[in-house]
Amino acid sequence: MQDDLARVLFDEATILRRLDQIAAEISRDYRERELTVIAILNGSLIFMADLLRRIPLPLKLDCLSVASYHGGVETTGELIFRQVALPDIAGRHILILDDILDSGITLSAVRQKLETAGPASIRVCVLLQKKKLRRRTVDADYVGFEIEDEFVVGYGLDYAERYRNLPCIGVLRKELITGSS
Repeated sequence: MQDDLARVLFDEATILRRLDQIAAEISRDYRERELTVIAILNGSLIFMADLLRRIPLPLKLDCLSVASYHGGVETTGELIFRQVALPDIAGRHILILDDILDSGITLSAVRQKLETAGPASIRVCVLLQKKKLRRRTVDADYVGFEIEDEFVVGYGLDYAERYRNLPCIGVLRKELITGSS
């Protein structure tokens, strides 16, 4: 599968070193408080597992299943929340975890939805943040890596539900993306 990459942006060792740094920042910022982590599935699953094992704080974990790409390489703009009820987060300190900040549509919608439940605070942590204008204004408080506006896979990120299990993050070869010439 790694042969399907045009190039590797971040190898596993680089990713794990950066997670150590992010975990230290989060641990410092939330010391003396209990944290509630809301991970956005499926893309953040590997990132979430590796990051949370590095945070020595009391925390609660919940997940939201949200879809906006629907098998393509760009968001359709249509966001689907796959669960009926939100987790109970009233008065809690929330950290939203997502794999990538791209258009901003998903994170903006998730943040707005969670704000209606009355949390004490909400911050956002993403593994990747694309350098681009966003369709929705949303900022990440913790960013693993900034990348150019390229289609990437690996370490939880997928194309048509493939490549999530790659231990690195890389740019998928264009000829493998449906509709590319």
